[in-house]
Amino acid sequence: MVAIGLLILIFLTPLALEQVAPTHKDWGRLSAVSQTYGALSVPLSAIALLGVAASLAYQAHQTKIANEEAERSSHRQLLMYTLDHPEFLVCWEPVASMPSADERRHLIFINLIISNWHADYVLRRWNDQQARAVLNVHFQGALARKHWEQSASVWRRTAEAAGDRRKTRFVDLADESYAIAEATGPGVPPEAYFADPS
Repeated sequence: MVAIGLLILIFLTPLALEQVAPTHKDWGRLSAVSQTYGALSVPLSAIALLGVAASLAYQAHQTKIANEEAERSSHRQLLMYTLDHPEFLVCWEPVASMPSADERRHLIFINLIISNWHADYVLRRWNDQQARAVLNVHFQGALARKHWEQSASVWRRTAEAAGDRRKTRFVDLADESYAIAEATGPGVPPEAYFADPS
C-alpha cells in the first residue's frame, strides 16, 4: 500500500509543481542552477568518501595499537607474576648460560625494560636518535649486555616474522649500541652500581 502511495506521489509531483510555481519563472534557468548544484555534489561526495576512508584507516591503526598493547600487557603480567613467584622461572625457556635464580629475575626485568622501549619506538614516540641515546647508556651495564647476548636472536626472529620494518629497525639499533658498548671494554657489574656503605 505504501509503495502505491509513493508511486502516485512521484507521478503527481510535476503537476503539483506546475500549479504552485509562478508562470513567469524561467524553467531553463532553474534547470541550469539545479545542474550546477548537482555538479557540485560529485566532488563533495568524493571528499566525504575520502573522509570516511581516512576515518576507517585511522580506526584500523588505533585498533592495531590497542591489540598490540593488550598483547604487551598480557606478557608483562606474566613476567611480573614470575618475578613475584620465582618458582615459575622454570616455566620459561631455558637460558644457555644457566644463571642463578636471582640473575634470571634480573634478566627478565631487563627484558621488560627493553620491551617498553621497543613499544615506544614502534609506536613512534621515539625516533632513532632517542632510541640510540637510551640504548647506548643501557648497554654500559654488564647484565644488560648479558640479556642482549642471550635474547638478541629471539628479538630479531620475532621482528622479522612480524614483517614490521620498525620492529626490525629497533633490533638493528640495539645491536649497534651493544657492539659500541662491547668495543669500550667490560660492562659495569651489578655490584659496582652502588657505593660501598662502609
